[in-house]
Amino acid sequence: MAKKILVIRFSSIGDIVLTTPVVRALHLQLGAEVHFLTKMAFAPIVQYNPHIARVITLSEDFKSLIQDLKREEYDYIVDLHHNFRTKRIKIALGKSSSSFYKLNFEKWLLVHTGVNRLPDIHIVDRYMEAAAPLGVQKDQLGLDWFIPDDKKVDIGAEFNFSIEGYIAFVIGAAHATKCLTPGQIISICQQLDIPVILLGGKDEIDKANLILDSIATGTVKNACGKFDIIQSSSIIQQARSVITHDTGLMHIAAALQKPQVVVWGNTIPEFGMYPYYGARKKQWISFEQLELPCRPCSKLGFPKCPKGHFKCMLDHDLNAIVEAAQSLID
Repeated sequence: MAKKILVIRFSSIGDIVLTTPVVRALHLQLGAEVHFLTKMAFAPIVQYNPHIARVITLSEDFKSLIQDLKREEYDYIVDLHHNFRTKRIKIALGKSSSSFYKLNFEKWLLVHTGVNRLPDIHIVDRYMEAAAPLGVQKDQLGLDWFIPDDKKVDIGAEFNFSIEGYIAFVIGAAHATKCLTPGQIISICQQLDIPVILLGGKDEIDKANLILDSIATGTVKNACGKFDIIQSSSIIQQARSVITHDTGLMHIAAALQKPQVVVWGNTIPEFGMYPYYGARKKQWISFEQLELPCRPCSKLGFPKCPKGHFKCMLDHDLNAIVEAAQSLID
């Protein structure tokens, strides 16, 4: 039985969060010592996970990285990234391994021809298939996310909310075609009858300031660029519900068992990366333009709509989004 296992997933936030059921199963079901290889920028995503004994970061010095990995004498490699670089690592280590199949051709086929050959299976289950040769099984416990005490945000002290409870609104994503416009976000915030905290990284600071400048009340607060990913997740953990795009914080919200409204743009849930709760069926409500023929236009996204109309976002019923978010609170 494999006692020391290397799990590889280089990026990005959501993809790494979705590997946590595999890591947990390897540790708890096999009693294995699990090491996790990822990019330096994403090490905080896994550094607090008690099922991971060591986090190793991808180095520009490939030779030194391989020497380091060889010293660990792994019994097995679970490759959940599966690209040319991971192939080089597996060849260099010469250990037994299994890999995650990315379905790149099937995604290309859907994006470019409209033909859907994608299996109806969540990416978590496909990750588990990569670890199946070791004998692990899906435990239905959902995703893992751990917040140490020193990363917990004091909402009252930081935002001076006098009203109990708020909605966390994730206003960004890796690509603009995944995001509601500032005007749409302003309209939603103005209609909500509960305070809102805007979440995002440094790239969303200007967007958040534009939103705040357009809202007269003090019930919308800005957390964009002010907190790291772990602290931002603490804000999500304490929220009554979440409004989000198809982004990493959507998966973190699912890991924290938060009800959420997911607003889709150019991407689709059929790619297999929708909120994953395991057997605990927390409610999430999906908004997408199902009849739009140009969708999905990409498996990732674009800086702007390639068709010029951006109907996948602009045609959303904002009143319905507001009602859905408030129904989750109730």
